[in-house]
Parts: sequence; structure tokens; C-alpha cells
Amino acid sequence: MKSILKIALIALALTVPGSLFAATAPAGTAVRQDIPADLAKQAKVSLEAAQHAALARVPRSEVRSVELEKEDGKLIYSFDLVVPGKSGVEEVAVSAITGKVVAKHHESARDERREKEQEKKEHHPPAGH
Repeated sequence: MKSILKIALIALALTVPGSLFAATAPAGTAVRQDIPADLAKQAKVSLEAAQHAALARVPRSEVRSVELEKEDGKLIYSFDLVVPGKSGVEEVAVSAITGKVVAKHHESARDERREKEQEKKEHHPPAGH
């Protein structure tokens, strides 16, 4: 009986985190995650709690991507949320220390493309530099 309980608990532990993200991703897409292990160790707030705060700030939204990063010296979870029927994304920043939403703004599709191009330049500088 104890082994059945252990197996059930392990199965639950393995399925719940994945189903959390599957339920919030736009239909037919997976949630993109960039959660560096070294930063995750510094976080006081779980990814799940931060996601809950972000989704509460933007009703009827779904998570497209999440990133754990240092921004202006502060450790934050940055969520890109999509709202069905609305263009662009809502970017919501949640403190990985307090769990509070620290910023929220709308990015048009054009703004989002510009940001991605800028990130590519920062992460992949031209050869020879």
C-alpha cells in the first residue's frame, strides 16, 4: 500500500508542473522558458506563484513565455501574456523576491519584433568583436 502511495505522489509531482504550463499556453503552442539555474537558486518566489500573480493582473490571458532575469539589479520573472482576440503581448514583470507585480505594459507586434532583434544583437554580437 505504501509503494502505491509513493508511486501516486511521484506521478502527481511530475504531472502537475507540466500541466500548469500546458493549461496556460495558447492553443497549439508551448510556453517558452528561460530560467537559468543560478538565478532560480536566488529566487524566493516560485515560478508558479509568480505566474499566478501575472495572470491575475491580465484577465483571460495565457502565458506565451517566461524568463527569469536581472533587470536594473532586481531579480524578476518576465511574462509575455497573450489575450485571445487582442494583438501584441502584455509584458508583466513579477519580483522573484516578493512576488509582487512590479511592471506591466503592452507591446505591439512591431515593438515585440524590435525587442527580439535587439536581444539577438546583445546575445550574438557580430563576428570580429
